[in-house]
Amino acid sequence: MSNEQKRRKLGEYLLEERALTPVQLDKALQKQEETGGQIGSKLVELNLIEAKTLVKALSKQLGHPVANLLELRLDPKALKLLSTDQLKKYQVLPVAFYDKQVVLAVMTPGQKPAVDELPHILGRPIKTIVVPAYQLLMAIKELASREIPETKFRLQASAAPKYPGIWELCRRLSKSNASDLLLVAGTYPALKENHELVRFDTPMLTPEQMEIYANDLMTRRQKEEFAEQRDIDFALTDHRLGRFRVNIYRQRTSISIAIRHIIEDIPTFDQLNLPNWLENYALKAQGLILISGPNGHGKSTTMAAMIDVINSKSKRNIITIEDPIEYLHQHKSSNVNQREIGIDTSSFNEGLRHIYREAPDVIMIGEMRDRESIAIALEAADTGHLVISSLHANNSVMAINRIVDVFKSEQQQQIRVQLADNLLLSFHQRLLKARNSDARIPAFEKLANSHRVANLIREGKDHQIRNLLVNAEEFVSLDSNLAHLVAERKVEREMARHVCLDQKQFLDMLK
Repeated sequence: MSNEQKRRKLGEYLLEERALTPVQLDKALQKQEETGGQIGSKLVELNLIEAKTLVKALSKQLGHPVANLLELRLDPKALKLLSTDQLKKYQVLPVAFYDKQVVLAVMTPGQKPAVDELPHILGRPIKTIVVPAYQLLMAIKELASREIPETKFRLQASAAPKYPGIWELCRRLSKSNASDLLLVAGTYPALKENHELVRFDTPMLTPEQMEIYANDLMTRRQKEEFAEQRDIDFALTDHRLGRFRVNIYRQRTSISIAIRHIIEDIPTFDQLNLPNWLENYALKAQGLILISGPNGHGKSTTMAAMIDVINSKSKRNIITIEDPIEYLHQHKSSNVNQREIGIDTSSFNEGLRHIYREAPDVIMIGEMRDRESIAIALEAADTGHLVISSLHANNSVMAINRIVDVFKSEQQQQIRVQLADNLLLSFHQRLLKARNSDARIPAFEKLANSHRVANLIREGKDHQIRNLLVNAEEFVSLDSNLAHLVAERKVEREMARHVCLDQKQFLDMLK
């Protein structure tokens, strides 16, 4: 069997055991091509697997005794049988005696010339055990720089990676301008700044280390929920660092974690560089306000700012249902009752199902995720409540379409009528890196309801709504707002061009 076949064979065992993903194996093979060495050692070096996982796979692959060298008790009398130069030359380690044989730690079962020459040099037969190559080389290097003790001993895992604790990583997030901390096995911890990853100078994360981080973050109840659901959202508070939103989920064969730092002070529209006319909509008595945009583009913050305006300038009973709670509101002129999924209610549906008993004037739904929550939100707007909610959509018209498309075809006309009658505003936003700072500037799209818009919603003429949005002065399209930001030198032209909806239209507006 060739070396290449052996490498792939070991990888096949690891894939079968679900200890490794194909992408991770390819990464290790590429590293091996660049630097040489054994594929198993490369996997450990890249922190893709642990030593115990490698030992198990090697044993299954080779059908030969395999051991974790760092767990063996080494016999000093055996170690002294060979000089340091001989250890380096043959790349072996005499670790013990067994029935008049010398037990040699080797990298491969038939390692030559060691198995041919060392019985003659030692003057006695040998018995080989395979150990991971990186451990053997590390041990030879360590023994060359120290005296061998007189009693049996274990080598120290001095080369074991030193990972920062999860709260140290959260501290770095809180001190930075980043929005998120992203932890994924097979790569390095990273901050997300201005929609780009900035990696830490730490060891590469292993699946085992991700398990440690996840267990450090979750309570026992949350661990049980995660084991059942395979993903979980919750919020954490540290009295020194502040509040964090945590999402833990499974991907491929390991755990991944996304952590967002939540700013305690609720920002104003001015601080967020959002238009002040949003306040007029927030103070409406009833209707539906939709906030749309991609993930990580400030929808939750915009809704928090709207709730704070209502809380400060009107006397109303506000109920929010969030997953998780990101901004904590203090009672001001209004009452603000914040309910968190998984703690105060089991789901958005469950929280909304009995919401009328809570006498709400304003209902804020963190995200409309399914048919039932959307139906209740529309019914609430239709029965005299102000409803504010978010959803993922690429523009303000698509946000309306997403709501309609959730329902069966025979229900869609009724939903269009409800939307036409109750929609106040479909507000879409994107965050872009500011031209001369690390701040983020929002680009937005304003589709306010009107007699013309309502008729087009009822008739399902989405294309005409888009044309109206682009051409009517009372509305603001995303592309026109992007062109405005470029003209005011607030964002770079290329940055705006990258997120615009119609490049030709955007460039024409710039002219």
